[in-house]
Amino acid sequence: MKLLLIEEETQFSKTLCQTLKKEGYVVDCIIDGEIGLEMALFGSYDLIVLDWLLPNIDGLTIVKELRFQGITIPILFLTSNDRMDDKIDGLDAGADDYLLKPFVTKELLARLRALSRRKSKELVASNLMVSGLILNTLKCNVVKGRDFIKLTRKETLLLETLMRNSGNVVTKERIFERLWGSYSRNEFANVDLYIYYLRKKIGASYITTVRGVGYYLENKSDIS
Repeated sequence: MKLLLIEEETQFSKTLCQTLKKEGYVVDCIIDGEIGLEMALFGSYDLIVLDWLLPNIDGLTIVKELRFQGITIPILFLTSNDRMDDKIDGLDAGADDYLLKPFVTKELLARLRALSRRKSKELVASNLMVSGLILNTLKCNVVKGRDFIKLTRKETLLLETLMRNSGNVVTKERIFERLWGSYSRNEFANVDLYIYYLRKKIGASYITTVRGVGYYLENKSDIS
């Protein structure tokens, strides 16, 4: 599950980012509203946690712009302002939930899980079916014929990315950003490593390499 955190307070953002990563989320942490909006528009995220007060562009404007652009990613507002009118404005603008600072971390995690479940129901029971593979993105497993194959979280994200773009090349840059986030310190070569891991589990013939560009999963049902 990939999450975009847009939060003005640097130390709070850092602490919250670390907490979310420990819970298994892939997180991009941004403190500027303008940059946050750009990443939300052009990135690939499952959830957005958004502060109300931000430099350059405020949280309410970000929500309105995302919804205007047709982006339906679940959004959770964080704010220290308990004015009812602000809460109503945020929800009316398109936010899915609202959490008042200071908050208990367990409550934030519970709300994120609830938003994740709501999103997953929109993804056809969390199952993707391409080329004879059936991937369950929540349970991190794939069915291939009579074989039931368990995947790691990263392998699941990788296969999901390839399946959602089946027949089209997915660049290494996009895969890296999807699995580790834009500001990760992981080595770029890890993309090739996880492609190797995934091929070992589902079969090398499923994933085609386009040298110097990336990889793609062919959308056909006759792969042996």
